[in-house]
Amino acid sequence: MRDFFTKLSLTLLLVVAAVAAAAAEKVTFQASSPLTVALGEPFRVEFALNAEPEEDSFKAPSFDGFDVLAGPAVSRGSSVRIVNGSMTKSVNFTYTFVLLPRAAGNVTIGAAEATVDGTVYRTQTLPIEVVEESGAAQQQQPSTRPESSQQQASADGQGRIGAEDILLRAVVSRTSVYKNEPLRLVFKLYTRVPVVNVVPESAPSFNGFWSQDLDDARNTAREGRETYNGKVYETHVLSEYLLYPQQAGKLTIDPMELTAVAQVIVQSRHVDPFFGNGREVLNVRRKVQSQRVTIDVKALPAGAPASFSGAVGSFTMDADLPSERFAANSGATFTVKIAGTGNLTFVQAPKLNLPESFEQYNVKTTESIRTAATGISGYRQFEYPFIARAEGTFDIAPVEFSYFDPARMQYVTLSSKPLTLEITPDTRGGSGDAVVVQGRGMSKEEVKMLGKDIRFIKLGAAQLHRTRTPLFLSGIYWILLGAIAVAFLAAYALLRKRIRESQNVAFVRGKRANKVALQRFRAARKFMEEQNRHAFYEEMLRALWGYMSDRFNIPVANLTKENVREELHKRGVAADLTQRFAAIISQCDEAQYSPAASAQMNDVYTEGVELISRIEAVIKR
Repeated sequence: MRDFFTKLSLTLLLVVAAVAAAAAEKVTFQASSPLTVALGEPFRVEFALNAEPEEDSFKAPSFDGFDVLAGPAVSRGSSVRIVNGSMTKSVNFTYTFVLLPRAAGNVTIGAAEATVDGTVYRTQTLPIEVVEESGAAQQQQPSTRPESSQQQASADGQGRIGAEDILLRAVVSRTSVYKNEPLRLVFKLYTRVPVVNVVPESAPSFNGFWSQDLDDARNTAREGRETYNGKVYETHVLSEYLLYPQQAGKLTIDPMELTAVAQVIVQSRHVDPFFGNGREVLNVRRKVQSQRVTIDVKALPAGAPASFSGAVGSFTMDADLPSERFAANSGATFTVKIAGTGNLTFVQAPKLNLPESFEQYNVKTTESIRTAATGISGYRQFEYPFIARAEGTFDIAPVEFSYFDPARMQYVTLSSKPLTLEITPDTRGGSGDAVVVQGRGMSKEEVKMLGKDIRFIKLGAAQLHRTRTPLFLSGIYWILLGAIAVAFLAAYALLRKRIRESQNVAFVRGKRANKVALQRFRAARKFMEEQNRHAFYEEMLRALWGYMSDRFNIPVANLTKENVREELHKRGVAADLTQRFAAIISQCDEAQYSPAASAQMNDVYTEGVELISRIEAVIKR
């Protein structure tokens, strides 16, 4: 009976977890189709939804410019995964249409709609380029070439990529701004062929700008589809910045350079006796560069108010005034909060003018700033603590804050309310009067007596007597006690650091990578001395691949020469070392089963140890 209730409880928990996981999954509704299609050739358009829609809620677009040959064909799929006790459930609905284009040109398929739990979701629009059949056939026709020519294969691969098939563009939100007015810069890659990797060559320099990286912005669509110069491209946002020009005049944004690795399908060089000629996929490298962008930065208009300190944007100001009546020698705080959108990071505290008998302290600043593609928004709050030292009635001038509004092209001055403070006598019995020299303010030497906490320094010769003090509570006692406390805290911090490092599997693997590789090299040397060729090359491969896996925390199943080359490039390892690594890996693979290569074991061992040592030296710099 107890087992029955246990199984029932576990079943209920699994059902609740599945429902919660399905409810927490973010709903996405996406459309997909080819970039280019041939006139007269049918093609498929799919609308994929990762949730279960309400009945009869799917609405297909009008498909203007196309004939609908079939559809919608609805397919449904679901899956449940349990990993480490965590359950995830996914549901997929796909609506498929078969369309036939009516005429050549650029045609856009509208957005489809579906309703999930009362919320309407829409797909993105799909621009499609319809080309004549001859043009499409020419693009897709594989080229013929000599069967054994690697140079011809590379040339064929380059020939399959047009000059405008891969573009890198710098897109700015505006080209004419005022000084300190933000503009958005996006480096976007446009492709008409599959791109499997992007290798940065040079980053742009923003001379004359203050830049803010927007790569972590949540509202940016990283991938999309656009029509540019009459052609349809897949787009990918590589980097995004918010720029604030710091000087007037013509400012230039330098280009970004990168190498895109595209995949093309060409006729295979090898002839299969059973299946005939086939096709193979080539990786083609194409270096692209964005255009140089010139920004016209206009100087701020003349006649700025005296309270203007460089703020540009749209702001509001709130002032929290202190009580209008309090006793002398009491403290109070004047608070100013400036909120809005603009160069909020550079907003300075407005000036607060207090009477000479008031003692003002350092301004305390708190802020909450958010960075988005539209600009920097949030608030900065300034607190002015002060103490009124003399009684009486004092008029406090309003606090003013001025900024330039680019939308209205004028300066705007915000002002707080005027304040009159009534300072009553000190409730602790102090007279509250202060001797103040006109024009210079208050100084310690000119204060006769201010309350009970400020008096003249006693004059005359000091009379000191030497006394012997015990160790307890003496200066040495406190020094020794402090040293013991510091040593304890240092030991505690070191112990915590060791514990964190031991728990960090990636860190421990990277730290022990060189040591583990040396142990495997010793085992390989032993096999070399025993003339065990197969075991030697197997151990060398384990040492080389194992070092790369441990050092860069790459699972063994994902280890490839491309992954290793990319990781080495990120850490500044020279290209010749990367090529040597690939070469020695290939040599070990070939020599493992080649008897003719047994005499080269010593050379392979020496080169492998030297290669790992040089890579380790570069990474640890």
